[in-house]
Amino acid sequence: MNQTKQICNHYEMCGGCNKQDINYKEQLQQKEEMVKDLFTKAEIDVEEFLNIKPSPNIFEYRNNMEFSFGDLEKDGELQLGMHPRGMRYDVVTVDACQLVDNDFRIIIKTIIDYFRNQPFRKYHIKLEEGFLRNLIVRKGLHTGEILINLVTTTQQQHDFTDLTEELKNLDYQGELVGFLQTLNDNHADVVQCDELITHYGRDYFFEELLGIKFKVKPFSFFQPNTTGAEVLYETIKDYLGDADNKIIYDLYCGTGTIAQSVVSEAKKVIGIELMEEAVEMARENAKLNNLDNCQFIAGDVLEKVDKLDQTPDVIIVDPPRPGIHPDALQKIIAFDAKEIIYVSCNPKTLVRDLKEITTKGYTAKKVQPVDMFPHTNHVETSVHLVKE
Repeated sequence: MNQTKQICNHYEMCGGCNKQDINYKEQLQQKEEMVKDLFTKAEIDVEEFLNIKPSPNIFEYRNNMEFSFGDLEKDGELQLGMHPRGMRYDVVTVDACQLVDNDFRIIIKTIIDYFRNQPFRKYHIKLEEGFLRNLIVRKGLHTGEILINLVTTTQQQHDFTDLTEELKNLDYQGELVGFLQTLNDNHADVVQCDELITHYGRDYFFEELLGIKFKVKPFSFFQPNTTGAEVLYETIKDYLGDADNKIIYDLYCGTGTIAQSVVSEAKKVIGIELMEEAVEMARENAKLNNLDNCQFIAGDVLEKVDKLDQTPDVIIVDPPRPGIHPDALQKIIAFDAKEIIYVSCNPKTLVRDLKEITTKGYTAKKVQPVDMFPHTNHVETSVHLVKE
């Protein structure tokens, strides 16, 4: 096995990544072979399986990280970071993490140092007690705009003026545009927003993809690897070719990044997304970029596709990790579009869905893996399907 210099000093404990000790070229080879093996085992014929595209940046590539408050031992020193591998309830501080840039690192260090000198405890899931839950940091890697979101319960009150001033005066490479506090009293280990408090600035930041500007709210999905997403979207553009006069459905569209970055010249783009906040952002971003050919619908794809009455030339699907609901998949296939572009973050559910699609007269013309998450097992894959 080819080795590479281990850069992050948290690597032995942190579960955030697990391949830093493997040469990056070998990481790419492993991911490409993994996707190929799944296609082979599923007996899906592919006309052209393209070599995996690497991430433009293999360190400091993430624009979004969710960190947890916790400890490494009962009643031990407060930690802020990631869960160690295989240890769901423990947390190790990762203030030298190399998946993010230095602005993330100085924010983690500042906040953990601050709370180690305060009488607050981490939230204990089983006891349902405690104040500190999570820290979410988001940054536009092209714009430099930073949004800090501290997630707490309502079990205690605190004046965050001193911490706000400290965060405002850090030596950022970018620019802090907002410091927020999310109140979350949900008993489950998930980030839920019961109430959002703005301690400084605004509750959104801007990022750019392929020259298109996007406004992103605290909980809106946005591809975590900005430059990697640009590689992926250029691939989709290549599949589409000339999009003029085409009607395109963009299903599971999130904040509309594919619709607006890739198919802005289409005759009509209709996006469907479950998350209302993401749809609001998609609509706002379409106005921001002067795109009047985009329509975005909030709701479950399974239900909302029944409302679509235009025949699409192309359907783009970018579902979450579980893939497409079987009933929704049948409805998508029934549109009889000339082309389907399937973008997947989970190759296992991808091949499951492709087995069904390819039995209905579609051929997998091209398969293109893209490495969006260096040093992890995750790989993004896009497939261009054409109706024969």
